[in-house]
Amino acid sequence: MPACRQAGTLFMQIDLQKLKKEYEKIEHTLSLPEALADRSRYKKLAQRYSYLRDLINLVQAKEKFNKEKKQLKEMLEEEADQMKKLAESELEEVNKKIKKIEKDIENKLFEENEPERDLIIEIRAAAGGEESSLFAGDLYKMYCRYAENRGWKTEVLSSHLTEVGGLKEIVFSLKGKKAFSCLKFESGVHRVQRVPTTESGGRIHTSTVTVAVLVEPKEVELKILPDDLKIDTYRASGAGGQHVNVTDSAVRMTHLPTGVIVSCQDERSQIKNRAKALRVLKAKIMEKKMEEEASKVSKLRKTQVGSGQRSEKIRTYNFGERRVTDHRINFTIYKLDQILEGNLDEVIEPLIDEERKKIYETKGLV
Repeated sequence: MPACRQAGTLFMQIDLQKLKKEYEKIEHTLSLPEALADRSRYKKLAQRYSYLRDLINLVQAKEKFNKEKKQLKEMLEEEADQMKKLAESELEEVNKKIKKIEKDIENKLFEENEPERDLIIEIRAAAGGEESSLFAGDLYKMYCRYAENRGWKTEVLSSHLTEVGGLKEIVFSLKGKKAFSCLKFESGVHRVQRVPTTESGGRIHTSTVTVAVLVEPKEVELKILPDDLKIDTYRASGAGGQHVNVTDSAVRMTHLPTGVIVSCQDERSQIKNRAKALRVLKAKIMEKKMEEEASKVSKLRKTQVGSGQRSEKIRTYNFGERRVTDHRINFTIYKLDQILEGNLDEVIEPLIDEERKKIYETKGLV
């Protein structure tokens, strides 16, 4: 993979002794009684301490394997044929370990600059009618299974079911370590090619679903004034649910300065719907602000894998061929069933590698 090939340029920049000195300094600071006086600073120092410990252990492990590699190469030059075969076998295993640990070090180095953020994901049926809504449901299940595999927490904020059991739209939050790093590439148009259950002639239909991955803002990042909001209430509608069309619990919220509109009707309580709608509204306003900032910074655009816009076709799921193709990096894998079951790493990791390759190029490391 591209990132593995370029990883050595980062290793050259690691000063182990410098890392150890910083680690020991933080360790001493954390042991002082007054360290707990400033909770915020203590938390940051503890996170940095943990990060340095893990990185130092990885670098030391790599140095150990490099020594083993050197010794095995010397054996190959000196020993008899029988011992050479054993040394060659061991050398092959050591090279595999070095390659893996280089990848682990690379992940750790990039981890420091990757924000830990909660997400709000919005999935909407687009072209293709009911078939599109059914595939929107498939994608939602795929992300939920992926989240479950990684121990992440999901919560539905808003949904709109169709009569055939599909999803016209669904908005859900996702919390977990590295969630942003893994799923930030999912924004865009997802295309499905398959024979619908309602198709008697066996013809393949093409439908699309849009996905938006939004960062959920923290309270300190975004303040919304009450006067900037217009809130309307109405009776919920849609397929299923005993509370539908019974009370005015549904909420439509408009942010007047930006024109952003969201609605929520999932909860029986209007208060709960207001709270959920406000979370989604903030995420959408934050997305708008981030897009405006990104458009001003050309360097950031160079490091992105695709534009991240909802109008961009990013992936095709072809059921007949059991194929998943990511159009941004011309990557194809014939494991459609496993992907839809939530085994997304084989699709996501090449995207991460490509992004890192672009970062290397932007920084002039290659």
